[in-house]
Amino acid sequence: MGRAVLTLKGQFERARARSWIDKAPYGTRVSFAGPQRSLDQNAKMWAMLTDISLQVLKGIDTEKLKAGAMNALGLETEDIMNPFTGRTMDYGKSSSQLSVSEMADLITLIQAWGDTNGVVWSEPQPTEETRK
Repeated sequence: MGRAVLTLKGQFERARARSWIDKAPYGTRVSFAGPQRSLDQNAKMWAMLTDISLQVLKGIDTEKLKAGAMNALGLETEDIMNPFTGRTMDYGKSSSQLSVSEMADLITLIQAWGDTNGVVWSEPQPTEETRK
């Protein structure tokens, strides 16, 4: 068996996963990941990184900013300068592979960094009332 991805949506997919595990040869690697990040989360992250690039870290590519934020969370692999810490870092993991909770942590880190560095967010930020 090569690589296979199965999203658990109900009992059918759970039964299929058990079947694959029962038939898998010795040494097969199995990994589990939480639900994949949402498109809304992705759009929010890119809007925030664009705000940072335009307002504070002028001219630094948003891909590098994303890599810096992911590295700061311990999520990232190519040596580049981390714009958030000023140190070199590895670059490489795609944010599309992040789970909902990993992406939420990434957005929280970007938000905190931007708030500390005076970023005026172009996208309205949630208030206590809108979070409910």
